[in-house]
Amino acid sequence: MEKVGTLVIGAGQAGIATSEHLGKHGVPHLVVERSRIAERWRSERWDSLVANGPAWHDRFASKTFDHIDPDGFTPASMVVEYLEEHAREIGAPVRCGVEVTSLTRGEGDKGFVVETSTGTILADKVVVATGPFQRPIIPPLVPDTAGLVQIHSSGYLNPAQLRDGGVLVIGAGSSGVQIAAELQKAGRQVYLSVGPHDRPPRRYRGKDFCWWLGVLGLWDLKASRPGLEHVTIAVSGADGGHTVDFRKLGNSGITLVGMTDRYVDGRILFADDLPRNVLNGDANLLSMLDAADAYIRDNGLDFPEEPEARQKQPDPACLVHPLRELDLKATGVTSIIWATGYALDFSWIKLDIFDDKGRPKHSQGVAEVPGLYFIGLAWLTRRASPFIWGVWHDAASIAAHIAGRS
Repeated sequence: MEKVGTLVIGAGQAGIATSEHLGKHGVPHLVVERSRIAERWRSERWDSLVANGPAWHDRFASKTFDHIDPDGFTPASMVVEYLEEHAREIGAPVRCGVEVTSLTRGEGDKGFVVETSTGTILADKVVVATGPFQRPIIPPLVPDTAGLVQIHSSGYLNPAQLRDGGVLVIGAGSSGVQIAAELQKAGRQVYLSVGPHDRPPRRYRGKDFCWWLGVLGLWDLKASRPGLEHVTIAVSGADGGHTVDFRKLGNSGITLVGMTDRYVDGRILFADDLPRNVLNGDANLLSMLDAADAYIRDNGLDFPEEPEARQKQPDPACLVHPLRELDLKATGVTSIIWATGYALDFSWIKLDIFDDKGRPKHSQGVAEVPGLYFIGLAWLTRRASPFIWGVWHDAASIAAHIAGRS
C-alpha cells in the first residue's frame, strides 16, 4: 500500500489549483486523475466552445493566458493547454490514469483508505477535487422507442454529428443557447425550450459583466440566499461575446417554446410559461443595468452612456403565440439535445457525510469528517466557487487549512 500525506482526487482546474497552494505551503501531496489533466475540457465539451468569461477573468490569479487578447474568450483547447502548462510550471505531482473507486475511513477513524484502479493508497488527508459536472442529467421523459437521437450537451460536438432533420434543444442556459444558435446557423430547424433564467448583459458601459459582478459584490453572494443554488444563467462568449437575446434568437428563425413538460404519443408538450420566463429574464437584465448605473453615479465614474442596452427587439411570433406541443414526426425533429445540467455523484465515497440530496456536508469546503475536504463545487464558499478564478481562491483557503493541521 502506498502512503501519502495529502491526496488530491482530480486534476482539473480545482485539483491543479489545490496542488499549487499545497506546494506553496510545502505540504507533500499526490494528485491522481482518472484520465488526463483537464479531461472534461477535452472530451465533454463541443468543438466550438469558448469560455463564458473573458481571458483576463477566467484564469488563476497566478497565471495569465498567452496568445489571446485579455478581453477575448478562450477556446476549450487553450484552457487544456493552460492547465497542463501550469501543472508543469508548479511541479504538480500529477499521476494520470488512476481512477478512484472507493474512499473509506482508515483504521481507528484515522486517515483514509483510497482504493484505485492501480492499487490502494493510504492518505492522512484527502481533497475531493472532482468538480460539479459529474453526472449528466437526462430526465426520463422521452422513451427510446420514440426513435430519436438523444444526447446530453456534454456529448454534443457539432451539427454534423446529428441526423438530418430538426433539433429540439432543452435548456436555455449558456450551453443551450450557444448550441441552438450553432445548429440554426448550420441550417437546422431548431426548437429551444426556455425555462426560468438570469440574463445578464455581456458588456455594459464599457465593462464586461464579470467586472460588474465583481464591483457589485455579486461574485461573493452566499448560497444561503434562497433560490440561488441552481439559477440558469444565459450568457455567451461565442462570436466574440454577446448578450443573449431570446427575441433575437426567435427572430433569427429559432422557435422558442416553454419548459418541456412531457411526451405523449410522438408529441412533446410544453408548459405555458414562455412569455413569463422571457419577461423575468428581461427584468433580471434591467436590474443589473440599474445597479451598474447606480454604481457609476455613486462613484463619480465617467463611463460612456449606453441607452441601446435597454432596447428590445420586436416579439417574434413564437413568443406572441407560443407552441404548446410539438409533433416530432410532422415537424421533422430527429434529435434532442438535453442542456439540462449535471448531478453530483459521490457514490464512491463510503462515508456518512451527505445530506438527503447527496450533497456533502461541509463548512467552506472543510468536511465534517476531519481531514476530508471538497473543492470546486457550486456555492462552496460563494457564487464564484466553481469557476476558474473562484476555485483558485478557494484552493488557497483549503491548502492553508491543511497546512495548519499538518
